Amino acid sequence: MIIYIHGFGSHGYGGKASAFRDYFKNKGKPFIAPSLSYVPELAMQTLEELIGSYHEEIKLIGSSLGGYYTLYLAQKYQLKAVLINPAIRPYITLKRALGDAPNFYDGSHFEWKETHLEMLKTYETGYLSKERNFMLMLQKGDDVLDYKEAIAKLPKAKQITEDGGSHSFDGIEHYFEKIEHFLE
Repeated sequence: MIIYIHGFGSHGYGGKASAFRDYFKNKGKPFIAPSLSYVPELAMQTLEELIGSYHEEIKLIGSSLGGYYTLYLAQKYQLKAVLINPAIRPYITLKRALGDAPNFYDGSHFEWKETHLEMLKTYETGYLSKERNFMLMLQKGDDVLDYKEAIAKLPKAKQITEDGGSHSFDGIEHYFEKIEHFLE
């Protein structure tokens, strides 16, 4: 089972999630992209229950804040994972989102609080015992996160780093086969 973990304010039907869903469906591989709560503890509870409910091998793909959650879960459960422009210290980078934050699914809003940042700190990973379980996908044109933080955190991970691009990782569909092969 491949679980895709979306980023801050996003949802399980975002552009990348939908593209991955279509790709893996066409390949006949089990895939889910749950829409998670913006509250970190609730999002993590959902993800851990999902991981515990499947009796097959779990693999993770996480983007942005979802990459941070993925890093934690992959380390905890010794899972293979792909991190797409991952947040490495979201308890710092998401300070700029404090207050009224957008939900990109329906245009509604939620209140992002200091307590949410504190929750994120509890999922910080220290030393990573199996960096080779990770594939980093980074675009230097990411205007939200500094790609160098991910490289510093996972220097031994398989890396795909491109000039240009964006936080969304432009052209991700060109890497679907490489991602699938890595996760096998």
